[in-house]
Amino acid sequence: MKLVACNGNRPLAEAVAAYLNIELTNASVRRFSDMEVFVEIHQNVRGEDCFVIQPTSYPANDNLMELLVTLDALRRSSARRITAVIPYFGYARQDRKTSPRTPITAKLVANVIAVAGANRVVTLDLHSGQIQGFFDIPLDNLFCAPVFSKDILDRYPGERPMIVSPDVGGVVRARGLASRIEADLAIIDKRRERAGVSEVMNIIGDVRDRTCILVDDIVDSAGTLCNAAVALKEAGATAVSAYVSHGVLSGGAVARVTSSPLDSLVITDSIQATEAMRLAKNVRQITIAPLLAEAIQRISDERSVSSLFD
Repeated sequence: MKLVACNGNRPLAEAVAAYLNIELTNASVRRFSDMEVFVEIHQNVRGEDCFVIQPTSYPANDNLMELLVTLDALRRSSARRITAVIPYFGYARQDRKTSPRTPITAKLVANVIAVAGANRVVTLDLHSGQIQGFFDIPLDNLFCAPVFSKDILDRYPGERPMIVSPDVGGVVRARGLASRIEADLAIIDKRRERAGVSEVMNIIGDVRDRTCILVDDIVDSAGTLCNAAVALKEAGATAVSAYVSHGVLSGGAVARVTSSPLDSLVITDSIQATEAMRLAKNVRQITIAPLLAEAIQRISDERSVSSLFD
């Protein structure tokens, strides 16, 4: 097995390599003066099972291009099998035509990754399940639920917190986590007037005097989470926290979270934390390195990945 790290989230790649007790493959991913991406693999990978670890988070286009060029470099180096490990799959929110004459960019990115040389893809908590069908190669979509459920049980011993979906679209994800920890479920019904702006309309479920935990896959502007936290507090919740798979947190999102009623926002390290995230008093990051490492090992050994979540 060979692990290749691009520049998107090198600390995560190093943590995965440490868990597997192997060293990262010696490779350089750098830029020419005009910012063209250049990749060079400095070790022999002929006939090897290669895994490229690279989220396509901000800067999304640069990180995506690094991934594609690295895949091509491995393919031309006669690697036996190449797996693109994409902890955060960028462009996932463009998974359908939302209005006339708009693209389905998630499908385009899936095509490009396969053409570049990937034989398989591993990703984490895709924004929507149908993206799995966009790929014409095998895809393993891992779930954060085991990581989140363990952290919740450790943080709230003896309690039965209420899991809350911040919108109707996330009910399946929230219900899955709630069933793992035998918790009750509430749903927030909201109306989105335009992209990046949400308005909480109604809370389905009794949250009075309950510790509420919001669960989502992506936090970007944090408007939905913060509005949901306000609504839950107004409905009588004693405490509100959030567990989110991918902490995009663009623009002033961190400041918005810091000044919100959220007691804590827990995100994974699928996206490398910024300085603002590290300094925020109510933002905490937990690692998915053991989960990714175990999936990589099982794929290399041709063992079941789905049994990770039984």
